[in-house]
Amino acid sequence: MSGWFPPASSESRAPGDSTGGKNALNRPGDGAPKAGAWQNGRRRVVSKVVCVGEVMVELARGSDGRFGLAFGGDTFNTAVYLARAGVDVAYATALGDDAFSGDILALGTAEGVDMSLVQRARGRVPGLYLITTDDAGERSFHYWRDTSPARSLFEAEGWQDVAAALVGAGVVYFSGITLSLYSNQGLGRFLAALEMAGNAREGEGPGAAVAGTWRVFDGNFRPRGWGGDLNRARTVFAEAMKRSSMALPTFEDEVALWGDASPAATIERITTYGVSEVVVKNGVAGALVHADGRTVEVPVERAVAPLDTTGAGDSFNAGYLAARLAGASPQDAAQAGHRLAAEVIMHRGAIIPRAAH
Repeated sequence: MSGWFPPASSESRAPGDSTGGKNALNRPGDGAPKAGAWQNGRRRVVSKVVCVGEVMVELARGSDGRFGLAFGGDTFNTAVYLARAGVDVAYATALGDDAFSGDILALGTAEGVDMSLVQRARGRVPGLYLITTDDAGERSFHYWRDTSPARSLFEAEGWQDVAAALVGAGVVYFSGITLSLYSNQGLGRFLAALEMAGNAREGEGPGAAVAGTWRVFDGNFRPRGWGGDLNRARTVFAEAMKRSSMALPTFEDEVALWGDASPAATIERITTYGVSEVVVKNGVAGALVHADGRTVEVPVERAVAPLDTTGAGDSFNAGYLAARLAGASPQDAAQAGHRLAAEVIMHRGAIIPRAAH
């Protein structure tokens, strides 16, 4: 299907906004996702949640100065914590055919994450990141990921199967880091799948029988992932928000990318894209939650001195989503997110031991 890169629905586009201009994404003529998201005339729910992104080898400096090896990645961390909460979750990425990639697959499976959507690239190895923390527990990241196979997920041989799984999911969860991985062609395919997922509402599509997919966007912004090109990052983020139904940004990131003056300003900007539920995470200041047309502050129940803030936002998002999927109100879900994040930041590394829960 030529030029298959659908514009965002008119109701979810910011007033006066356009996808044109020099920063517009390319529109690849490479075909739509396979029809495998539909089965016997009904939309097939593959997993309740499908998280999309990258898993890397993690090296974190311990208290003795030595580095320990683990695995992590923002959306993968969230997937693991969702699985630990009993949520049906799958992970979509691309890995290599090396031993580390095998270890990542084994870890995800052991944690209860469905890894069947993972694509394998011959002769490739996963990306690497190194974490250092200061005396206050704040972390700094150093990445080696330019040739990571995750960058070519939507150009891999099985990309249409991944896209079909997104259309068939109950929830698609992704981040700004996810978006930073892909070429224009890959972005076009991913955003098109989000568009199809959002349009698969009851009464739409070939015999659709379930409500449209929740499309959950964590605006995790890392400038180096965009090569310092803020205009491109803003353009891609805007396209993602037009196709999202829930946003879980961190205020610090929104200041860096958009210059927002306050969490309330972040909510005001994001809701112009049609996003109905927004939770702005703001560290020890708590979270500002907007849902059902109301905005409320949800403070942190108990402030703790962090050992390592790696994975704080990822775990908050997992706690929030797990609670919302279980029927909790947005306000109660934010408290659940705070509680899980408070546990995580008292341990080193993004994924804490199961025994620590």
